[in-house]
Amino acid sequence: MKRMIFMSFLILLFFNLNAQERLKDSITAQHIQEVIVIGTTKISSKENKPLGSIDEYLQKSSKVDMIKRGAYAWEPLINSMPTERTLVTIDGMRIFGACTDKMDPVTSYIEVSNLKEATIVSGQEGSCHGNTIGGALDLKRNKMMFGHTKWNFNVNSGFETVNNQKIFGAGTNFKSEKFYTDFNFMMRDADNYKAGKNVEIPFSQFKKINVSGISGVKLGENKLLEAAVIYDKATDVGYPALPMDVSIAEALITSLKFQILSKSDFFKSWETKVYFNTIMHRMDDTKRPNVPIHMDMPGWSKTFGYYSHLKADYNQHHFLLNVNGFYNKSSAEMTMYPTDRSEKLMFMLTWPDVRTLNQGVYVEDQINFNQHSSLKLSVSAAIHQNKIESEFGLNSLQIFYPEMKPEKSRVLKSFAVNYEFNSNVFQAGFGLGYGDRAPSVSEGYGFYLFNSFEKYDYIGNPYLKNESSVEANAFLGMKLEKFNAKVSSSYFYLSNYIVGEILENLVPMTIGANGVKNYTALDNATIFNVSLSTELQIAELLKWSAQFVYTRGKDNQNQNLPFMSPFSYQSSLKFEKNKFSSELAVHGNAKYQDFAEKYGESATPDYLEINASLGYLFKMNNSKILAKIGVENIFDRFYTTFSDWNKIPRPGRNFFLNLSFNW
Repeated sequence: MKRMIFMSFLILLFFNLNAQERLKDSITAQHIQEVIVIGTTKISSKENKPLGSIDEYLQKSSKVDMIKRGAYAWEPLINSMPTERTLVTIDGMRIFGACTDKMDPVTSYIEVSNLKEATIVSGQEGSCHGNTIGGALDLKRNKMMFGHTKWNFNVNSGFETVNNQKIFGAGTNFKSEKFYTDFNFMMRDADNYKAGKNVEIPFSQFKKINVSGISGVKLGENKLLEAAVIYDKATDVGYPALPMDVSIAEALITSLKFQILSKSDFFKSWETKVYFNTIMHRMDDTKRPNVPIHMDMPGWSKTFGYYSHLKADYNQHHFLLNVNGFYNKSSAEMTMYPTDRSEKLMFMLTWPDVRTLNQGVYVEDQINFNQHSSLKLSVSAAIHQNKIESEFGLNSLQIFYPEMKPEKSRVLKSFAVNYEFNSNVFQAGFGLGYGDRAPSVSEGYGFYLFNSFEKYDYIGNPYLKNESSVEANAFLGMKLEKFNAKVSSSYFYLSNYIVGEILENLVPMTIGANGVKNYTALDNATIFNVSLSTELQIAELLKWSAQFVYTRGKDNQNQNLPFMSPFSYQSSLKFEKNKFSSELAVHGNAKYQDFAEKYGESATPDYLEINASLGYLFKMNNSKILAKIGVENIFDRFYTTFSDWNKIPRPGRNFFLNLSFNW
């Protein structure tokens, strides 16, 4: 192992010295991030399904898997780690879901109509906007910029046969020398979907509307003021893998940004944003048959936050300073209605009105040694405080923790160092990092939260220590005229790894539960992943691409960790000529045999799915119409994967039609 590290260092050193002799042959070195292009306002025939959900776009990444509890609102995993260990933001804004069952990830409150791209950063390189273990996902809004006066309009519509999903969207944007604005609307309405062999999956329907607006005004030659808002409302959302559905999930996300682009040789830009978002989420089981006790479980989350970041250059140094903070209020409750109306209602606070105050600072220095190689150093620190405002909720938790206090303060920290070399042909890099995180609201203060995957009620633990991670990562790539390939790998050593532990002699609250667990911490756990991405221009009009990923996680007792992707692959063959495009794609997993039986998992068979699509771009004067038709799961295979909650089957054969008009 030491010999391999030493040889890698020599190779990188050779590349670096060689690059200094060829400065004029390449561009300035930049740290490479994975970017997934999203959006419908700029028509492109390259995407096989332009009106697909955000979830469908994200799962194409080698770093992202999606836990599916139904047809709506999948939970993104980064480096096989759930949302407690990762960071998901919208334009740098911190947003926290209001559901104790994680049925409303941040990604569920946006749409392809208002997004430009998703930036995925692995490990501690993603700690700019807050502490993370596994990495970060920043969803960047789509918007116009200043320019010659111009209006644009777009209308989008689609239909999918597997669940009779109707899609409709419209938008307009305007720009001038001193003002720009974007406004768009998207609606989705879907029935129950059918798995392979025409098997209907009950309680998988959903309805959703999303409205987004963003406007900017130039206050001076180099000053910008920008306001943005997103309103998202989902109703009648079924979750077939869970015992409850969602009657309503509603979010309002707002922000105001001030930016200065400096002409100074040292200071380059200063951007400050204040934001507010509020989320209301209500679970119920009133439409489920044969329910012993009906339950109503609403939740609320409100977040006030800001960030202010400053960019500066000095010689080969490129500095970034980001001061950020947020204040979040999370509360959730459960009311149980006995079938005998003479009996009293049962009520509990599942999140006891927890207030979280976080204030952090992040500093980064990217040193460009030359046009080929660079070194990025980053460090962050934050003060994190939780406080229980509800006396009733505090008294409930003190049943298990008599000495617990309503407040808990922590210090969070991270640092990372990453070296990259990027020539005309070769790319290489390696990095080291350390970071920690505070327990989530559920992990610290949850009260009888039912995990339907493990069949246990969970109780939070306010005495948990910070979970921390030491990571190492590396990549090696080659880029030729018609071929490029990149292999990447990450290794995480996690200390105080938070999991559930059975509490003996406690009776569960949920009927049918196996028992009660509380959150505790293992001494350590490890997660390793490696991926290979390739692309080959077979002919002028024909391109082949492929991606292979392997992940493995182990706890301190050498037991497998849950939701670790087995060997997975995806490949596509694209043909493009003038206004016509077509694609044939396959994706699949090997058998899930390294499953985490200790954490409620079981084996999953291998699968292979084949998809195809055709597209044509019509141009008429200043107007464009993109038509896309396709079929997914061509052979109507009935299957489930490692990331499907409670083995819920995937959709069967699906014909879709997407139409996008732009003028």
